[in-house]
Amino acid sequence: NLPPLNPPLGKGGKQENLPIVIGAHYDSVPGTPGADDNATGVAVLLELARNLALQPLKYPVQLVAFDLEESGFWGSRHHAAKCKQQKQSIRLMISLEMLGYCNNTPNSQKYPAGLKYFYPNIGNFIALIGNLRTVPDMMNLSKNIRKVGQPCEWLPVPNRGLIVPDTRRSDHVPFWDNGYPAIMVTDTANMRNPHYHQASDKIETLDLNFLAGVCQGLVEAIRYL
Repeated sequence: NLPPLNPPLGKGGKQENLPIVIGAHYDSVPGTPGADDNATGVAVLLELARNLALQPLKYPVQLVAFDLEESGFWGSRHHAAKCKQQKQSIRLMISLEMLGYCNNTPNSQKYPAGLKYFYPNIGNFIALIGNLRTVPDMMNLSKNIRKVGQPCEWLPVPNRGLIVPDTRRSDHVPFWDNGYPAIMVTDTANMRNPHYHQASDKIETLDLNFLAGVCQGLVEAIRYL
């Protein structure tokens, strides 16, 4: 069973300090070392755990390592369904997905159809992709991530991302499907990283300064939610 997420009711019967769930999947595709997909997400999850243990947030947080994302989000599906079954409210779910690949050359960033007209063509930013309920949180997170010098872009998607299937490729999806507000944090995977799901997805291909910037940005930004 999951630990209880719902806090006591505050004044006026409203719930106060609803929890945030932050997760990253620790499995990889067979045949690939998974340095970016998804050791980078797990590394940031662990650093968040270390940081938040030293300086707790004002609201409850669940830090979760999910298994079998590559096989159909089995870990996160179980977690989200359990929350729904137990009628647990969640302030926000954040999925840490591929955070370490950066390319500063022009036209290094690709997009699903139509989006290239609205976003940079240089793959040096971290992306936030959320359902419409998370627009204020994405604006807040991106603003504070940028304050540490890390470029950040955000994309709101309606209808659980069904109109842009590329947005439905990580552990935020079961939370979208169960009606929760959720955001994927990503370096955009194969839209930028040529080593995605390949045997060449090794630590040597990562930009560790970029990864550190993403981590620092998230550590700072999550405190302002």
